[in-house]
Amino acid sequence: MGYLQFGRYSVRQIVRFKDVVNEGVVVNPLMYASQGLRYNRKLQVILTTNIDKLGKAGETVKVAPGFFRNHLMPKLLAVPNIDKFAYLLTEQRKIYQPTEEVKQEDVVVVTESKEDLMKEYERAALILDKAKLVLRRLIDVKKAKARESKDEPLELQIPVSKNALVAEVARQLCVNITAENLHLPTPLSTIGEYEVPLRLPRSIPLPEGKLNWALKVKIRSK
Repeated sequence: MGYLQFGRYSVRQIVRFKDVVNEGVVVNPLMYASQGLRYNRKLQVILTTNIDKLGKAGETVKVAPGFFRNHLMPKLLAVPNIDKFAYLLTEQRKIYQPTEEVKQEDVVVVTESKEDLMKEYERAALILDKAKLVLRRLIDVKKAKARESKDEPLELQIPVSKNALVAEVARQLCVNITAENLHLPTPLSTIGEYEVPLRLPRSIPLPEGKLNWALKVKIRSK
């Protein structure tokens, strides 16, 4: 009975072989009768990203089961074509729309003129000259107690360097300068008010009555 049963199955598969040929799939009749279309079966999957020679993200393509199981699925490059995953991908694409690539011929590079740059420099120089930086720093308690008189300035635990002033200018005034723009031979080491000369391009005109640019700095104790 067992042989008869398997024989009927093979005959049935050979009869169905005509339908497969009509669909354009070329297979061996004996292989088809004994194994069916298992070795030639394709899976429908939905791509989650663009893959060369396969398709774009969101498209439904057919791939070999082994390719999907060993390559696409572990890397989450594709998901099975079922309603659940199709709905999730559709909703995700609504939220995160892919940015369209801009052609090179559509890109227009706008360069600032020298006049615009000079206006920006003048505006930044005026902000630096009119503003006052206020820094709070810890004082050296031992040296403060050892002072001979109260008129002596309080010394800081850590002196204020050029780099510290550059960082404070960017934080408080939103102006970007470099350490070379500050004339500070030695760090500021005591509590008090200072005027730090600024080294700016000579092409920037000075306001009336001023001989040079300066940055006002006030250091207070915490």
